[in-house]
This record gives sequence, C-alpha cells and structure tokens, in this order.
Amino acid sequence: MFDALSDRLRDVLSRLSGRGRVSEADVDAALREVRLALLEADVNFRVVKDLMARVRERAVGADVLESLNAGQQVIKIVHEELTAVLSAGDRTFRLSGSPAVVLLVGLQGSGKTTSAAKLARHLTRQGRRPLLVAADPYRPAAVEQLQTLGRGLDIPVHSQPGAGVLDICRGALAAAARSGRDVLVVDTAGRLTVDQALMGEIADLAADLRPSETLLVVDAMIGQESVAVAQSFAEAVPLSGLVLTKIDGDARGGAALSIGAVSGLPVKFLGTGERSDALEVFHSDRLAGRILGMGDVLSLIERAQDSFDERQTAELADKLRHNTFTLDDFLGQMQQIKRMGPIGQLLEMVPGMGGMARDAQQAVDSGELKRIEAIIQSMTRAERQDPQILNGSRRRRIARGSGSSLQDVNRLIKQFAEVQRLMRQMAGGGKRGALPFGGRR
Repeated sequence: MFDALSDRLRDVLSRLSGRGRVSEADVDAALREVRLALLEADVNFRVVKDLMARVRERAVGADVLESLNAGQQVIKIVHEELTAVLSAGDRTFRLSGSPAVVLLVGLQGSGKTTSAAKLARHLTRQGRRPLLVAADPYRPAAVEQLQTLGRGLDIPVHSQPGAGVLDICRGALAAAARSGRDVLVVDTAGRLTVDQALMGEIADLAADLRPSETLLVVDAMIGQESVAVAQSFAEAVPLSGLVLTKIDGDARGGAALSIGAVSGLPVKFLGTGERSDALEVFHSDRLAGRILGMGDVLSLIERAQDSFDERQTAELADKLRHNTFTLDDFLGQMQQIKRMGPIGQLLEMVPGMGGMARDAQQAVDSGELKRIEAIIQSMTRAERQDPQILNGSRRRRIARGSGSSLQDVNRLIKQFAEVQRLMRQMAGGGKRGALPFGGRR
C-alpha cells in the first residue's frame, strides 16, 4: 500500500529524526523532498501546497528548532498535518430507519459489487442482519456475481429478473420487512463514464429510498481522476461518504490523500484486497501512521480478533504454559496469520517494520509459506508431534514427498527449534540446559 510514497517519506524523515537539533535550512531541505514525494505520488497540487505550508509554519518555531529532539518533533508535526488532510468531513457511519438503507454508487469497474458484499459482512460482524440488493439489471452477470458472494457469506440477496431498478428496491424493502432484515445494502448500476442517465437513475433511487448512507465507490488506482469522479457524483447526488477500493494495489496513494480534501467528502471505508474481509473502517490517523512507517497496531489487533479462533487461541496458550508446542501448532498459527491478510499489509502495521513489508510479501509470493506447509504436511503425525525422531532417512522421505530439498527440510526443523525455544521463554518455561524439542545437554 503506497509503497513508493512510504519508502520515500521514511527515508527523508529518518534522516531528520537521526539528528538532535536541526536548523531551519534542515527543515526546508527535508520538506522539499517530502513535497516532491507527494507530487510524484499523484497527490493534488493544492493539497501538497497547503500541507507543506502548515507543516513549515509549525516546524520552524523556536520551541521546535531549539529542542533536543527537533527531528522527531518535525515528524510528529508531519503526522498530525497529514492526519488532518485525511480527516475531511464527518466519517460517522449512520444507520437509521427500519430497515436502514445503504446505497452504493459509482462507475462500472470501481468495485461496487464486491464492496457491497464486504460491507454486508462487516455489518454482520457488528450484529446487524443485512440484505444485499442486486439493483444492477444492465451489466451481464452482475446479479449472479452478487448472489455468489452472498452465498459464500451466508447473506441473502434480493433480485427481481426483468424488473426496473425502482421496483427491485421497493421489493427489497418489502422482503426485508418480511424476513426481519434491518439493513439494505444496495448494489446499483454503473457506467463506463459519468453520464446523465446514470445520474438521473441514482437521483431517483436516492429520492425514493431516502438512504441513511449514500457511498460513492471509487477505484483508488485511477489517481487524480478519482477526484473528478467524486466531484461529478456529488453535484448530482447527496453523497455521505466514500469507499476507496483497490488500495492494496495503489503504490502511489494520490487518490487516498487528495480525494477527501478536494471533494470535502469523508472516506469511510478502504477496500484492501479481494477477500470478503478485506474492508477496513477508515481511520485517518492510522493511515497516516502507516504511510510514515509508524505502524498501525490498533488495526492489526482488530484483524487478529476478527481472524483468530478463540478456542484455538486458548489451546495455544495452554500448550505454551506446558511447553508442548508442536509442528501441528506451528502450521495452525501460520494458517491463522494467513487468514488475517497479506503478510506485507500486516508488517506495514507493525511500527518500524514497514520497510520489510515488500520483501516479506515477495517471499510469500515466491511460495516460501506453501513450501513450509508442504513439508509439515508430508510428515507423519508422530513426526509432527516429536521432531526428535526425524533422522536422515525420514528427512529424505519428507523432502521427496513435499517436492523440496533436504536442505529445505533441515532449515525448517532448525527454524522450528528456534521458534519453540522462544515460545518457551515467552511462557516463562525455559530452563537452563534445556534443548529444543525437549532434549537435554
């Protein structure tokens, strides 16, 4: 996410933070590089100009320049002002009415249908009972796509083949009343470009349904064009906020940093991948921290809570207390971490680890985790429970069975021994003289 921009900003600001007192010239030189990085990231020129002016005004004050940690204070100022840029509008997500109606609008290809399903899943996790509405009768297979997504999430989808858009939505209101569904998530039709027919249809829908939220879904990868799209829709429809999709593929970040400040519309959700759980509530301070390499621990915790099975977590804690952590447990933890999302995104949320995110993701993409899984799954149950029995012939058999080399198998066993040792220390169960896998000196 925003790889190029984050790398540049981390490099510039780390040089500044590595010094004690800084001069006005030092600040100006750093801000020149920050300005260039933002412009190259396709951030709107006016946004960059205003941001740099506010940062400089605060950063060259005597209370900053004369302090012993001036470099760190400048970074703090950049973080605060970047947060302010990202904080346009009221980001409260309101659900009023019975049922509440959330209308998703946008151009074709922006990700409305997948965003509708992700939002419905998010609402389900919040204790709501959403009904997805297939209100796009024009795009081939649009209804089928939403129905497939709904089945995967066990969320019902309302559709009426051959009916007009208004009739479909009125039918959905009646269906929600019959089935006790308390939120309608309406997936509307899009066009390849903004046109009068599209705007008229959306305006009629909004007037008829009176939605509590009308969210414009925008593809972040189209850069500054997204700002123009938002402004066009806002002129025709009373929008309440934005959903930025494909953030995970946006190496520059210009749309995310510009669209709210220029349009005045709040970003309420970020689409961070293709999975059904790859939708994040937008927090301006958290995103600013991730861009600047400060991490986002709160979002990481929320992902863990959403992905980890409580029973398995309790069992793992018990195994750590009793020093019985096995390769089966190791494999289970890897699989749970994978459910949290791409490893590169997770590392971006850990303070100080942003620079490693890309390399870690490349290791995953190259198949390293799949190779580890294949090696462990090629072992017998007894071998996974007690790696001490893995002699030379067993290791060669595992290498052949997993399509790996003997060196790969040896490396995994050595890495697991280290993990087991660290786990034992974390649990307070380490004893002087103890060897990995329960052996003794």
